Amino acid sequence: VAGMIQRLCPSVRIGIGHGQMDGKRLEKVMLGFMEGDFDILVATSIIENGLDVPNANTIIINQAQHFGLSDLHQMRGRVGRSNKKAFCKLITPPLISLSEESRKRLQALERFTDLGSGFQIAMKDLEIRGAGNLLGAEQSGFIDDIGFETYQKILQEAVEELKENEFRDLYAHERKTIEFVKECQIDTDAEILFPDEYINKIEERLRLYQSLDSLENMEHLEQFKQELIDRFGPLPKPAEALMQSMELRWLGKSMGFSKIVVKNGIFLGYFVADQRSDYFQSTTFGGILKMLQDRRDVEMKEKNDKLYLRIPNVKTIGQALSVLRSLNM
Repeated sequence: VAGMIQRLCPSVRIGIGHGQMDGKRLEKVMLGFMEGDFDILVATSIIENGLDVPNANTIIINQAQHFGLSDLHQMRGRVGRSNKKAFCKLITPPLISLSEESRKRLQALERFTDLGSGFQIAMKDLEIRGAGNLLGAEQSGFIDDIGFETYQKILQEAVEELKENEFRDLYAHERKTIEFVKECQIDTDAEILFPDEYINKIEERLRLYQSLDSLENMEHLEQFKQELIDRFGPLPKPAEALMQSMELRWLGKSMGFSKIVVKNGIFLGYFVADQRSDYFQSTTFGGILKMLQDRRDVEMKEKNDKLYLRIPNVKTIGQALSVLRSLNM
């Protein structure tokens, strides 16, 4: 490569550095490049190991598809270490000929360019390569297929299930702190969203959906609603229903519903799937049973070993929320 560059640019001074060189000779080359004795340094990936050359402003990485994401990030960081604008050029065959993982690595490097983006790159690298077997020697994880957050959620659910079943006696002292339902899923044919005409930027809508999903209580939800009103104006009906769906999730979870369906004017509330769960001996479930004695419009049914409530004439998320509040009195 150095010979090719020399033929193309005869007047350019070129230095060569690689890991198989004698230590003193390699040090001389590196110091010479730092002091300006060479215009171009042709090196192997050894260049990523902490070389700090403030006046270097361009790095060209040949066959970039063969390097790992962390290697590319480290090599890219060798330039732009002063006030000079820096450039990192990646040379690869046509993207269509590369493997899916190689394309993902290159796209991640192209996407995360800001200062402090090392953490995002590390997380993306984890997604691409997979987390592997958590406690074993295998490294054949499927995290790339489901995403890191979903992987964490599934792992947490598996641990809690073991605590409640196989290791029930061992964790008996923690029983009071274990929630009967980890998440209440809402399934509806009602329109619950931020309309395009209310928030026209897709990126902003996605960010707000993420923020909404991370809220933990009604106080935070009220603050979130007020911020929306201050920024975008009064909430349209679909957005108001979206806010109500969050409260419905929280209330449903506290009452032991793993899933709530509001479709075709019917409310269906599915209880904890595990019929051996202590939930069915809890005061919460007992209170619901007591309330049902006075409610002729509410039916408790069982289908495919799943116990659920059926309530007619519930057409909106707001009505579903009112129904749950009345059952939770």
